[in-house]
Amino acid sequence: MYDLIIIGGGPAGASAAVFAGRAGLNTLVIDADKGMTRMAMVNNHLGFPDGVSGPELVDLGRRHAETSGAEWAEGSVTELDAAGQPIGVVTEDGRRHEARDVLLAVGLKPSLAAGAGIATKDGTEPRIASVVDVDAEGRTSVDHVWAAGTAGGVSVHTIVTAGDGARVAINIASEQRGERHVDHDVMPKTTD
Repeated sequence: MYDLIIIGGGPAGASAAVFAGRAGLNTLVIDADKGMTRMAMVNNHLGFPDGVSGPELVDLGRRHAETSGAEWAEGSVTELDAAGQPIGVVTEDGRRHEARDVLLAVGLKPSLAAGAGIATKDGTEPRIASVVDVDAEGRTSVDHVWAAGTAGGVSVHTIVTAGDGARVAINIASEQRGERHVDHDVMPKTTD
C-alpha cells in the first residue's frame, strides 16, 4: 500500500510527487501521458528564459519526481474507489493499487472524480467546463481524496499548476505526519 497515489503526471502531479517523495511518502504516480502540456510551447515558466517545450517540461518533471523517490507507472486510471480506507484505484490493465491518500492531478478530466461521487463545480478558466470542488487545502468532498492544478480549479498555466501540486502535497505530508511539513535546502558551506 502507498502513502499517496497521484493520478496525472503533468506539472501539478509531477511537482506534487517531488514534494511527496522528498517528504518520505511512499508515492506512486499513474500517468496516461495525454495531458495538454504535451502540446504546449511554454515561454512563461520560471527558470526557462528561452522557453521550454511541453514534452520537455513533462519529461523533466517525471525525472525530477523519480529522483525524489516517487514511483512512476504509465497507464490510465479507470476507477476510483473512495468508499473507505484505503482508497483504491484501478488501472486500465485491471490492476488495483491502494493508498492512504489520493491526489487527482488530472487536468481537464474531472470525470474520474465525478464518477466516484466527488463534488465538482463549474470551471472559471476558458475551455475548462468543470473542476473538482476543493477546500483551501486541496481536500475534496471525500476524505483522503485531494485535487490540485487545473483539476482543482487553478489557472492552466504550468507554473501555477506546478505550484499548486507542491502546495497540496505539502498539505498531505503535513496531515500524514501530524505536523507541518517544510522542505527547504541550503547551499553547502564552502571553505576558502
